[in-house]
Amino acid sequence: NRPKNFNTVNKMAYDSFSILTSTAVPLPIENVDTDQIIPARFLKATERVGFGDNLFRDWRYNQDDSPKNDFVLNNNTYQGKILVGGYNFGSGSSREHAPWALMGWGIRAVISTSFADIFRGNALKNGLLPLVVDEATHTSLFDLTAEAPTATLDIDLASQTLTLPDGSKVKFEIDTFSKTCMLEGIDQLGYLQKHEEQIAAFEEARGW
Repeated sequence: NRPKNFNTVNKMAYDSFSILTSTAVPLPIENVDTDQIIPARFLKATERVGFGDNLFRDWRYNQDDSPKNDFVLNNNTYQGKILVGGYNFGSGSSREHAPWALMGWGIRAVISTSFADIFRGNALKNGLLPLVVDEATHTSLFDLTAEAPTATLDIDLASQTLTLPDGSKVKFEIDTFSKTCMLEGIDQLGYLQKHEEQIAAFEEARGW
């Protein structure tokens, strides 16, 4: 049975994802794991706020907390909302803090040729779009960020289309449920609350 306080349980709300137009941040490193995305020592907090400050902490900063000049996030040229990552992005341990950190920094979509399954699930549940492309497109995106870093990409979630600067379009896959939640800016609980009247009628018909 659902909890008696179902009406008052707060859903997790996110900014809805419709069309994202942004430059891209290149991170051509394979097998980026979640402990690199957000190191374990920063996982004490349980709320979503503040994790962006420590995104890729050990890659971004020296031991004296000074920024590493050669890391992409410390380069003002690359400050977009789309991250282009390497193969098997998000491997390692399961932690929702990884998408929290990416979104806290400002990333709304990660493009790669593949994602670790648990990371992909956590990303979709938290409003971060993991977008899979073929190897040729992936390579062209890294070339683009090197040759024209101010060029923008368009991600249209409704049509599941990535549009490149030359106008060419690449289709991507996403399951219907995750797509609906991201378009509406809600999580799984928010989706259930949308159907509260139907749930109540179902329960009443069965005497629950």
